[in-house]
Amino acid sequence: MTRQKASELFIKALEAEGVEYIFGIPGEENLDILDSLRHSSIKLILTRHEQAAGFMAATIGRLTGKAGVCLSTLGPGATNLVTPAAYAQLGAMPMLMLTGQKPIKTSKQGHFQIVDIVDMMRPLTKFSRQIVHARTIPAKVREAFRLAEQERPGAVHLELPEDIASDTIATTEAKLFEKHKTYRPTGNSKEIQKTLNMIEGAKHPLLLIGAGANRKQASKILTAFVQKTQIPFFDTQMGKGVVDERSKLYLGTAALSDHDYLHCAIDRADLIINVGHDVVEKPPFFMKENGFQVIHINFSPAAVDPVYFPQQEVIGDIAGIMQTITEQITPQKTWDFSYFKRVKEEVNHHIKEGENSPCFPLIPQRLVADARKVIPSDGIIALDNGIYKVWFARNYPAHQPNTVLLDNALATMGAGLSSAIAACLVKPDKKVVAICGDGGFMMNSQELETAVRLKLNLVVIVLNDNAFGMIKWKQKAAGFKGFGLDYKNPDFVKYAESYGAKGVRITSAEHFAPCLEKALQEGGVQLLELPVDYSENEKVLTKELKERTCLL
Repeated sequence: MTRQKASELFIKALEAEGVEYIFGIPGEENLDILDSLRHSSIKLILTRHEQAAGFMAATIGRLTGKAGVCLSTLGPGATNLVTPAAYAQLGAMPMLMLTGQKPIKTSKQGHFQIVDIVDMMRPLTKFSRQIVHARTIPAKVREAFRLAEQERPGAVHLELPEDIASDTIATTEAKLFEKHKTYRPTGNSKEIQKTLNMIEGAKHPLLLIGAGANRKQASKILTAFVQKTQIPFFDTQMGKGVVDERSKLYLGTAALSDHDYLHCAIDRADLIINVGHDVVEKPPFFMKENGFQVIHINFSPAAVDPVYFPQQEVIGDIAGIMQTITEQITPQKTWDFSYFKRVKEEVNHHIKEGENSPCFPLIPQRLVADARKVIPSDGIIALDNGIYKVWFARNYPAHQPNTVLLDNALATMGAGLSSAIAACLVKPDKKVVAICGDGGFMMNSQELETAVRLKLNLVVIVLNDNAFGMIKWKQKAAGFKGFGLDYKNPDFVKYAESYGAKGVRITSAEHFAPCLEKALQEGGVQLLELPVDYSENEKVLTKELKERTCLL
């Protein structure tokens, strides 16, 4: 009777799911899995920290819709996956975490390194289980992937103890499960008709595009809806690019929850058609009693929340629902978008302010404008978390879906570089740029070595202000005295060179764009250290907006 190791069965189950990469750091508890990977089509990407491995796996899920996979050993290796688990779960990115464990049938090491990882992961995932027998592997893996990729996508976890991994099982005892394509409903016809009546009966309707529309590539349908109706639209940070933001109907991105120029239009609207946004992402607006009405179109119902209570919901496949609405809707002569056009003009004027500023260190407006001029339409930027994320969300028009990768759900630092590395693997023909604050970059900067080892074409821009700049802005805006947020950085150019990457220090405002263009053309891993001046945060994002908003 032919037998196979449980670890081999596990890897075959992953292959059947279409897994191409496993990111992580193995330990002694994963050695059987590691040995089985040697004979697999799956490529192991050895990272320098488990947290980075999780961010990479989550980004694979975000870009492909198929669960990315990361690997760690037990104990400290597994606990390092906590932040990526929350990152994937809140950001709706399908991801499977595989962790090792000491033998469960017998152990000579007592409780050494043992933490209850399954229970630890349970509140952070859609599914967390320990595998206790080899014959359950096919079912556990299939169920984990099904749940990870099912709406709303998220993180799942499987623990494989080393004695179970090394067990053998008859090949006839465990067969792999076939994947079956599932079809989501395209919305209830009565609810769609009610939605049509509300849109056609509104006077100032606005379209909001959220992260859910970015996940399932509903770009063509939403673009067709906008073109047919000519209804102006705005998006959330994680919905950028679903409809080309070069459109004359694009009003802006809700990088802030209130007091931005865009909110003049939001406050004037009598109906907001929300496609794909849910309250896990930072709110693009706050609903109020007797305010504008909201139609919620998403894969799942709206969670009850004091700032979000839509009057109408259509639940099902976003693309299918919007296709039906687009086919059946009749544009109305009573729609009035004149005020929205004035807001658009004001937003455009405001964004252009400072884009040619000769000031150095660079101000955010010049940074974003130069980056957009140089990076191609299908180029991908992966942002870490900091105040520059707000500037890129507001001032950087995305031309295509999933070309602006940022996290506005968990909003963790340290994910930007790792996310960019995964984007390079998924989209090797695209120009990829990681944009990181100095604080976030240093949290996982060791992954520069991973990028060099993989021979990736990746540009990393490190924005250097020697401080946690976003919190300094918040600290000042709240009236506190500056304290506890400044530090000293290494020489980033030498740091990059020590890993085998190329490093360049930007020395003037005019120096940045040519250096970025050259780095993109040359290829390889290149780091640009860019000193930045965040004093514009106080001028533009604090005082000016509150004084000028809604005075049109």
